[in-house]
Amino acid sequence: MDQLKQLYAKHKEMILYVFFGGLTTVVNIAVNALSVYLLSFTGITTATIPAAIAWVLSVLFAYITNRKWVFESKKTEPRQVLREVISFFGFRLFSGVIDILFMYLTVDVLLFSNFWMKLLSNVVVVILNYIFSKLFIFKKENPKETPQTAQKFDGTMKK
Repeated sequence: MDQLKQLYAKHKEMILYVFFGGLTTVVNIAVNALSVYLLSFTGITTATIPAAIAWVLSVLFAYITNRKWVFESKKTEPRQVLREVISFFGFRLFSGVIDILFMYLTVDVLLFSNFWMKLLSNVVVVILNYIFSKLFIFKKENPKETPQTAQKFDGTMKK
C-alpha cells in the first residue's frame, strides 16, 4: 500500500490531469448532447452551436479543475486570475486549431483514417495542453516553493 501511495505522490499531477481530462470529455459530450436536444425545439439543426457551447463549458470546467486540483494555482489577485483564464482559453483555442488543421491535412488531404487520425490528434492535443498548462498558464513563481515552505511576512522574513 505504501508503494501505491508513493507512486501516486510521484505522479499525482499527471494522474489528476488525465482524470479531469476524462471528466472534461464527459462534460463536453453531455453538454453537446443536451444543447442539440434543447436547440431541436427551436428548429436549429446546425452542429456548430452545440459544439461551441460544449467547447466553452468544457474548457471552463477544465480550467477550474486544472487550477484547483491539478496544478494547484495559489494566485488570488484578480489580475493574475484573469491572466490565467485568458491564457488557458487562448492556448486551448490554439490547440483546437492544431487539431482541426491536423485532421484536415491527414484525413481530407492525405486520406488517412478519420478514427486513427482523430485518436492521434487527441494524443497530441492532450500533450500540448499539458505542456501549455505546466510551463505557461499555471507556472509556479518559484518551483521550489510549496505552501508549506513559503516565506511569511511578520515584520521579518523567515524560511
